[in-house]
Amino acid sequence: MSDKILALIDGSAYSESVCHHAAWIAQRTDAAIELYHVLGRREAQSAGDLSGAIKLGARSRLLEQLSTLDEQRAKLAQAQGRAILEDAKALIEAQGISDVATRLRHGDIVETIAEKEAEAQMIVIGKRGEAADFAKLHLGSNLERIIRACHKPVFVASRAFRPVHRVLIAFDGGVSAMKAVDYVARDPLFSDCEVIVLTVGTPSDTLRRGLEDARATLTAGGHDAQARIVEGQPETVLGEFVKTENMDMLVMGAYGHSRIRSLVIGSTTSEMIRTCLVPVLLMR
Repeated sequence: MSDKILALIDGSAYSESVCHHAAWIAQRTDAAIELYHVLGRREAQSAGDLSGAIKLGARSRLLEQLSTLDEQRAKLAQAQGRAILEDAKALIEAQGISDVATRLRHGDIVETIAEKEAEAQMIVIGKRGEAADFAKLHLGSNLERIIRACHKPVFVASRAFRPVHRVLIAFDGGVSAMKAVDYVARDPLFSDCEVIVLTVGTPSDTLRRGLEDARATLTAGGHDAQARIVEGQPETVLGEFVKTENMDMLVMGAYGHSRIRSLVIGSTTSEMIRTCLVPVLLMR
């Protein structure tokens, strides 16, 4: 079954937005929500790593103290994780969503998603995590890893939630972009939304045909759809278009038309997630 939404929360400033967006998606698609909080592997030095430099008597006492401290930290991390999950569940249930489950996991977040994504229709994650640098607009490191590894649509929540009425699809004619058009056309998440399909580049007959096909697909899906071509650099044009046209969401392929699938997400994709103040839905 792929009728679940996997929402990833870490207690950061974006976690509340993740909950609001997940609830909005669930309301429109009649999906259940599974909230995940993943406790990562400890990177700190363990007690055993200190054994070589300490004389025997002191070492035994210190190792015992360190072991006790590790146990306390682990218990606190689990308690904090459960509290984060329960708060998130209450926030979602307050919006009328009853089918909400919580999952506290240990290990790597990407491995968790790889194990569970077959059951999901979408992954929802905040743009930046608990450790991200807001001053420099750095993306959360887990976000980039998830986008690289995930095969399902990834919904990147903006910091604040607002209702979505106007959707922009970044269209370059590639496989990911065509998949994005088809997804928006048929998915109930976008019902009643106004959709603009935008290509950034030099106008040509090929571009116009591709755009017209995309617009026709969206119109057939019941959308009020427009198609536009704007010259310039995608990284600049897309962000400006979102602002000037008051778009509420950006939908785009995770990889560009000419980009061979690699360990690095597309540069335009990365830049749009980094700078765009609206949610970004990424298609593979």
